[in-house]
Amino acid sequence: MSSDTIVAKRYAKALFEIAQSRSLVSQVEEELRSVVAVIEQNEDLYEFLLHPKFDLNDKINLLSRVFKDSVSEIVFNTICLLIERRRGTLFHVLLDYYISIANERLGQADATVYSPDALNEQENQAIAAQFGKLIGKTIRVHNVVDSSLIGGIQVRIGDRLYDGSLSGKLARMEKTLKQTQAM
Repeated sequence: MSSDTIVAKRYAKALFEIAQSRSLVSQVEEELRSVVAVIEQNEDLYEFLLHPKFDLNDKINLLSRVFKDSVSEIVFNTICLLIERRRGTLFHVLLDYYISIANERLGQADATVYSPDALNEQENQAIAAQFGKLIGKTIRVHNVVDSSLIGGIQVRIGDRLYDGSLSGKLARMEKTLKQTQAM
């Protein structure tokens, strides 16, 4: 594990502890997501924040103009601290670890559900309930439309993929038939 990874975990854990003590766990996650999205989508901003020759006060002032009114004090202070300590490359890693820590502590998991068409709320809830029973956690469903799927769905929870797609079933059937023919 690299030192940056260890540092990101520490920041994420500290941020989670503060957020939990203030009952802001979900809010902080959403704010972190938006901060990371803004920084990743704006290459000039990212380069400015990381460039060692620009003054720290200028960086903090820019962060204040961009984020001060849209994020909580604890998220704002965290992003400023990362910049002050020259750890601006850790924004996305911090977000990932924060989500991981929050999910673990709150007994929840994120599921990415790939489907050929957008799922409605009732379908999302049914998937969350079914997979929640399977893994024993509260599931948060994020639907991704994948037009390459002919039918059915694929569900990714962590590093595990549950493939209920038609193309997955056809691939498994083909493999079985090939094994049967080889005998």
